[in-house]
Amino acid sequence: MAGRVEGKVAFITGAARGQGRSHAVRLAQEGADVIAVDVCRPVSSSSAIPPATSDDLAETAGLVKDLGRRVVTAEVDVRDYAALKAAVDGGVEELGRLDVIVANAGVGNGGNTLDKTSEQDWQDMIDVNLSGVWKTVKAGVPHLLAGGRGGSIVLTSSVGGLKAYPHTGHYIAAKHGVVGLMRTFAVELGQHSIRVNSVHPTNVNTPMFMNEGTMKLFRPDLENPGPDDLAPVAQMMHVLPVGWVEPVDISNAVLFLASDEARYVTGLPVTVDAGSMLK
Repeated sequence: MAGRVEGKVAFITGAARGQGRSHAVRLAQEGADVIAVDVCRPVSSSSAIPPATSDDLAETAGLVKDLGRRVVTAEVDVRDYAALKAAVDGGVEELGRLDVIVANAGVGNGGNTLDKTSEQDWQDMIDVNLSGVWKTVKAGVPHLLAGGRGGSIVLTSSVGGLKAYPHTGHYIAAKHGVVGLMRTFAVELGQHSIRVNSVHPTNVNTPMFMNEGTMKLFRPDLENPGPDDLAPVAQMMHVLPVGWVEPVDISNAVLFLASDEARYVTGLPVTVDAGSMLK
């Protein structure tokens, strides 16, 4: 089925690379125009993951344009509500409407147990992965309401939003909080035919997972672990025989939730987890 979001406009955060870029491309493939934002600079001083860049965001824009769709970009920190609002307001002015919000931007930092997590790491995590999600939706909702056509909001959580893992407690807390945001927004906005759901990926083949810090966290027994060393340990998290999924696997869930195929789906935590929640 082609054109599953034909004529719609999607506002996507964290769009410069990884899942966010994949979401932008997948929605564009099915007919959506895109407002793509990303901070394009370091967010947490303790994160070992190289940040996305302006060139990354430009590449995402190019991929959307190559599909014949329109795109508006902005370098925005989701912690900055005024900047988010300006970005989405400007995007809607140029593209004419808003139908879909994908609050995808997130960070990973730390790796300590909760009792040893620094206050700065905690604050960065909560500010981006929880408050940033709330601010993203807050910035976009007025346009969904003004359109009078309903809409779809998809929040990126994690399997860590449904169960706990050690050494990532601040991340677990933030992603559990996203579920609370999702359910509350769903209750509050349902009367306007605005649907709100969350996606809960397991490990995804993006820079946030495929990096030196993650590999050492999974394989502390090795001095310089690589993907081949990571794979068998990561696979133990799953029922299906894989260590991670691809960004497009998450994007396909986002596309379904954004499309009219999911017109009566709201308040749902959707797992794309290779069976992780069964373990």
